[in-house]
Amino acid sequence: MSSCNNSIPQPLVFVLAGIPGLESYHHWFSLPFFLVFIIAVIGNITIILIIHVEKSLHEPMFLLLAMLSTVDLSLVSATVPRMLGIFWLDAKEINIKGCLTQMFFIPSFYVMESGILLAMAFDRFVAICNPLRYTTILANNTLVKMGMAIIARTMAVLIPAPILANTLTSFRTNIIPYSYCAYMAMVQIACGDVSNHIVYGLMVIVTSIGVDLFFISLSYGMILRAVFQIPSWEARHKALSTCGSHLCVIALFYSPVVFSVLAQTFGYQMPSHIQIIVDNLYFLVPPMINPLIYGARTKQIRERILQLLHYHPK
Repeated sequence: MSSCNNSIPQPLVFVLAGIPGLESYHHWFSLPFFLVFIIAVIGNITIILIIHVEKSLHEPMFLLLAMLSTVDLSLVSATVPRMLGIFWLDAKEINIKGCLTQMFFIPSFYVMESGILLAMAFDRFVAICNPLRYTTILANNTLVKMGMAIIARTMAVLIPAPILANTLTSFRTNIIPYSYCAYMAMVQIACGDVSNHIVYGLMVIVTSIGVDLFFISLSYGMILRAVFQIPSWEARHKALSTCGSHLCVIALFYSPVVFSVLAQTFGYQMPSHIQIIVDNLYFLVPPMINPLIYGARTKQIRERILQLLHYHPK
């Protein structure tokens, strides 16, 4: 981006625009956002508590699911209250420290979730392709190492974001056209040469979402090859059914990203408010839908929820 006239120094306070162009509809957007938040909080807390209480669910697949629900709960807690503050109270101002903090934590939870989905794909790969060694390969200490690796990768990839953003010294405006502080949104309103910042933003996508999606696809390619070598159709169906919930979650999680990348690749310029709504979907829909998918499709969790709903103390 070239230098701009009438630039301002780095402001102490930024203004979050919410959904630019649709300000008069903010109160209508707040209703589904609030509903998403409530469903996501209740659903993910329910999943975490059921897995914690039910000893029979202390298996790798369900422990990874508990990790996923924990990250989903953190993600909606970090994003939705601020959005509702903008929509309901017109609380659009955020200081530079708060902005940089959001810039690190919100994408961190998203990158962590991507890493957990990769770990869950590896779990399904071992369960189907090497079932006799499943509990040995995915022992508790292995899960801990996987969790630590996910956190370490997230820190390494995203710690530079607030540091680099803080080096931006001049801006065209202090209005960020989003409902949260996004790194690339701040870069877009900065003046001067921001090519290094754009390269870093692309690097984050490639080294996190891109790498995870590649290895998830590779895992399921090997899973399908192993499944179709099984002679019994009933055994094939049983093997694939264990992957159903995970595949639904993967499709839901990565679809907005793939849609945005394809749109930009083929030169389709979405209206800014549509792009911002799609970006918000990254952080809102998966935390709400994930517990519903696993609650409906996973027999052990479904049965436990039904027991709780039909429990009547004597």
